[in-house]
Order: sequence, then structure tokens, then C-alpha cells
Amino acid sequence: MSEFAVEATDIVRTFHDGNFRALDGVTLRVPTGQVFGLLGPNGSGKTTMVRILSTVLAPTSGTAIVNGLDVVKQPGRVRKVIGLAGQFAAVDENLTGFENLRMVSFLNHMEKSTAIRRSHELLVDFGLDTFANKQAKTYSGGMRRRLDLAAALVANPPILFLDEPTTGLDPQSRQDLWSIIERLVEGGTTILLTTQYLEEADRLCKLLVVLDHGKIIAEGTSAQLKSQLGNTVLVLTFASTDDAQRANDLIAGIPEKPANVDGTVIEATVSNGPAAAADALRRIDDAQITLVGLQLREPSLDDVFLSLTGHKAEDVDSVEVPAGRRARRKAKV
Repeated sequence: MSEFAVEATDIVRTFHDGNFRALDGVTLRVPTGQVFGLLGPNGSGKTTMVRILSTVLAPTSGTAIVNGLDVVKQPGRVRKVIGLAGQFAAVDENLTGFENLRMVSFLNHMEKSTAIRRSHELLVDFGLDTFANKQAKTYSGGMRRRLDLAAALVANPPILFLDEPTTGLDPQSRQDLWSIIERLVEGGTTILLTTQYLEEADRLCKLLVVLDHGKIIAEGTSAQLKSQLGNTVLVLTFASTDDAQRANDLIAGIPEKPANVDGTVIEATVSNGPAAAADALRRIDDAQITLVGLQLREPSLDDVFLSLTGHKAEDVDSVEVPAGRRARRKAKV
């Protein structure tokens, strides 16, 4: 068995007669048995990449191998070894939870007894057994998401693609889904996860690739990406935007890179936090600028993304071109 569940090489995908590049030479190596994170804002190319790897969309150029199979030359065989859960739960609201899973089982050509057994197993695994006979339209958002993920696992695929699986969920539902993902990986499933939630990537993903405007701009572990910034983030809060701008001019030279000013807040990455904070405070105090708050903290992935791109991960500054019809979740249909 290859050490990589997914190997994508120099993937390019264009739209509008080649005038728009959703992906521009992306290369990924996804190790078997891990959660691999594809991180970036809306429009960065994450969903396009997932659609290519799941055979929904063909690459303009480049090669993609999933579980040893070529997604262009062997799409039918690829679909038999993957599960796919998209950004929005794709469940039939008029069917019960059990009926949804049994339907997907039949679409995967399972025998009736196997389909029924597997559906019940998944409902228990995902904490939906007490709601098995209720229509999906009565489910909460978190329950629908769990049902959608269960449907993607009906055929026990070794590889699972999750495209922003926690979008729109409340904090508790998001935590619940994270726990489910962690259990799947413990059981040997390989997961490629796309997200724009940096906390999610930090918790779940062993390796990360950061996409922006269709290109890879950074890759490595969470710790490796954070280490690029320095040891500490200095956060200064002021009473007004004018004060923040004046203070930013005064502390120039203390951070290794220009600080980020967002309204009344300045965030700067520094190598020696306490010394940098003391120096900044002296300069601000000498200028008689009122400081409302000061904080020293470790760098986050949000800081990394801001440093790399100049904007936050949730900023929407481009729109990813859709691939036509929305993919039904799974795989082996």
C-alpha cells in the first residue's frame, strides 16, 4: 500500500474558456490514515480541488491518483473507494434518517439485509438512533450534518472528502462533528478536509496546505506554519482609530514585519514579547496616547493566514466558479 492515499500533481482547472484559473498548479500528497487540511477562504480553490479528486469535475491538466486509481482514467473505480460530504447536508428532508441511509445503501448495490444492518449501525454510531424514524426535516442543522456524514460512510470507504463540513453549525455541533472525525481516523480512515475555520484545522489536521487564489502559498504542520511568524503576537487596543494609527507609526521597527491595524486594534508579531511590549508601552506613553488594552499570546493559524495573504481567512474577495450541478454526496452511486 502506498504511504499516500491521494497524490495530485500540478493540477490546473480553468473556467470561462481558460480566462479564469480556479486551480493553478496545485500538488498535494495526502498520507494514509490522517486528516489532511486544505485551508483557505471562499474562492481559494478548495471545493474545485475536492470535486476533481472525487471525479465530479475533470482537471484541465495535471494528474490525480486516489487510492492508486487515476481520477480521469478510472473514475468509476475511484467512486467505489471514496465518500464525499459537501458544504451543505444533502439529505432528503421527506425521508426519515433510516430511510435516507437505506436509500444510499441501495444505491451502493447492497443487499437488503446488509443495507438495513449498516443503516442501523451508522445511526447508532452518529447518535441518531433515537431519531431514526423521524423525518430529516425535523432534524437540527447538526443532526442533518451527522446524517450526511453517515451517508458518506455507508460503503465503508477508506478515503473521505469533507468539504467545509461544519459550515453553519453552532459551536456544540461543530465540537461533536470534530469528535466523530477523530474517531474515524483512529479507525483507519483517511480524510481530506477543506475548511476556512482555523481552529478546526489546528485541532484536526496533522498536515496543512494553505490555498489562496488557486495557488499553494504555504504547507506544513500547524506548528511549522506558526513558527514562521515569531514567538509572540502583541495586541494593542486603543480608544479610537486615530490613536491606533498614531501608535502604529510610533512602534514601527519593533515588530519584524509591519503590524496589522484593524480599527482600534494593532496586532504585531514579535520575537521577544515582554521586551517588545515594554518598548511599545514606553513609546505610546511618551506620546500621551491612551492604551485601552494589551495582550501577549502565541501565534494562531489566523495570524499565519493574515501574514501570508494580507487578509483574514473568512474574507471573501473572490468567488469560486461552480462546477455545474452540485454533487450528491457519495461516491459509489
